[in-house]
Amino acid sequence: MAEKARTFGVIGLGNFGSTVARELTRFGNEVVGIDINKDRVTAHADEIAEAMIVDARDDKAVKEAGLGDCDVALIAMGSDLEASILAAMNVKLAGVETVWAKARTKTHHRILSRIGVDRIVHPEVEVGQHVAQVLHNPLIRDYISLGNGFYVVNFRIPESLEGKTLDDLPHKSDYNLRCVGVMRGTEFIGMDGQGCKFQSDDLLLLLGKRGDLRAFAASL
Repeated sequence: MAEKARTFGVIGLGNFGSTVARELTRFGNEVVGIDINKDRVTAHADEIAEAMIVDARDDKAVKEAGLGDCDVALIAMGSDLEASILAAMNVKLAGVETVWAKARTKTHHRILSRIGVDRIVHPEVEVGQHVAQVLHNPLIRDYISLGNGFYVVNFRIPESLEGKTLDDLPHKSDYNLRCVGVMRGTEFIGMDGQGCKFQSDDLLLLLGKRGDLRAFAASL
């Protein structure tokens, strides 16, 4: 069953906001994007359902733009602290149930949290940490945070493990990690990869805590 499309309001159509708006549109959602900058609105007018020149600091303008009818609003501008905070307050006052916002500093984050923003993101920091982790260990292809300190990590099988199986690895006994599966190209091999003999460049998907995953990666 296909997921029901939702309506998203994106406030701020800079690089971050416009990227989110386009992707949400690609997923089949209706996106209303606003920005105070005419050139940004014009640039993205054909990419999303509706793009308008609106000053999100003005509560009346936010309501007149229909943002109160959105299921979720994203405050995507982070450089102007005052504008970000006022925009978050205004979309909440307009009746938007779920509000996400971009923050640049800890102070910005704390203020947004205090006024009731549901989720606060730090794109530059999060992407930077992600890239550094992958650069640090060339066997880590990618990873996803599941919250509460748990991650799923994509490990590339080195040549030294070619022909070995999961039973030959100490991931469970020594590092308290669980195998989610093995990817070989576009093929997913088993829920636990049991019985699979590794080939060089296979991807081993492991679930566990950051410290345990780092220690296992260092042991390969």
